[in-house]
Amino acid sequence: MEKQGQYIKSIEIDSLWANRKHIYWELNPDVNILSGSNGMGKSTIINRSARHLNVMREGRLTNNPESGVHVKFFPEDATSIQFDVISSIDRPILSGDMLDKIPGADIRTELDWQLYNLQRRYLNYQVNIGNRIIGLLTSGKPEEQQAAAELTKPKKLFQDLIDELFAPTAKTINRNSNEIFFEQYGETISPYMLSSGEKQMLVILLTALVQENRHCVMLMDEPEISLHIEWQERLITLIRSLNPNAQIILCTHSPAIIMNGWADAVTEMEEITQ
Repeated sequence: MEKQGQYIKSIEIDSLWANRKHIYWELNPDVNILSGSNGMGKSTIINRSARHLNVMREGRLTNNPESGVHVKFFPEDATSIQFDVISSIDRPILSGDMLDKIPGADIRTELDWQLYNLQRRYLNYQVNIGNRIIGLLTSGKPEEQQAAAELTKPKKLFQDLIDELFAPTAKTINRNSNEIFFEQYGETISPYMLSSGEKQMLVILLTALVQENRHCVMLMDEPEISLHIEWQERLITLIRSLNPNAQIILCTHSPAIIMNGWADAVTEMEEITQ
């Protein structure tokens, strides 16, 4: 029977492509930041770990393993884990066939594609929360009515945070829409019309929200790309305010990411390389 892990205890990689370096990285349950110079393999570690987890999720580990990657979970008898991979680079999508299958959405870049998929998860999130609220309210018990009120807080926190972050450009979330749309100077705009930095922050925080406070791993390769320094400084704190049970695993060049108390979560590439 499949058992879900709470977090990743360690990642081991037998070799990093041509340089043949052995990697062993022991992880914290909450925040893990990998730092190092260009070309040392930080992104390779994140990307190969993500591919390995995806192979496990699809049930192909026995027949088609990601060679040389070993991941240990907590608890140790867990056989799978929930995870999200967030791409920060807003590259154009070159596959016209894929775009033709998405009518009505102005999707042109990889961040657009992530937002499109998150919109679907956001709708499911609202349905799940709504059903749970109805169940609690119909019980007639005062403590469960209070619990129903608590269920509405994460969505409101997410909306308040986005409004605060986007305030300099006068964008606010349309709170009457079931999907993510924004109001700006009396006009409604889609999330695909945001700047790259705004899309990136929206993707990261919306991902944290729809995880519904579950134990979940967030893998991010240089999430500071396109974010101005104030957003970089707040990024980890914002994620954890929406899902304190998320395990964050990221690589970065930015010293701003480790501000606000996360210096102890930094691992240098030299420390895990043999």
